[in-house]
Amino acid sequence: MSQPAVFLDRDGTINEEMGYINHLSRFRLLPLVVPAIRRLNDAGLKVVVVTNQSGAARGYFPPSLVEEIHVLLQKILADGGAHLDGIYACLHGPAAGCDCRKPSPTLIHQAARDLGLDLSRSYLVGDRYKDVETAANAGVQGILALTGYGRGEYEYLRAAQKVQPVHVAPDLPAAVAWILADLGENPL
Repeated sequence: MSQPAVFLDRDGTINEEMGYINHLSRFRLLPLVVPAIRRLNDAGLKVVVVTNQSGAARGYFPPSLVEEIHVLLQKILADGGAHLDGIYACLHGPAAGCDCRKPSPTLIHQAARDLGLDLSRSYLVGDRYKDVETAANAGVQGILALTGYGRGEYEYLRAAQKVQPVHVAPDLPAAVAWILADLGENPL
């Protein structure tokens, strides 16, 4: 039986947006991210990260650093009683012409196949309109978080965007609260 999921962008949504994270020491979670993800886990929802990491293709850091960061992320979450059900990353640059780079829905579709997800009842939270567009392309509801690039994109780029979010949240914890309310008492 397929179930809903919450897809999360990484940089600017889960952790501080600081350009390219080219060293493990630069990876810092945003406040209250661990309890927010734990709330989703406790509700029985699958939680999946979908992220573009073109710094590897651009030579800013080795591709292995992306995996090291994801191992650290999983450890931090586990220490706080939370977990991710999957992490899907595109390591290609924008000019590569790959089919996995957001706003393509490929990473979300792959996760849906791998984890048995119901995309019609799923959400994507991100800090860029590219994430909102990805959500629409995948058939999930897009939520814009005002962390990372979110506030600037919302204030200055909103009018020019073809796809608008179903909800705008100040941060991931607020987005999680909205998602759980939207799904009702029994999300599964």
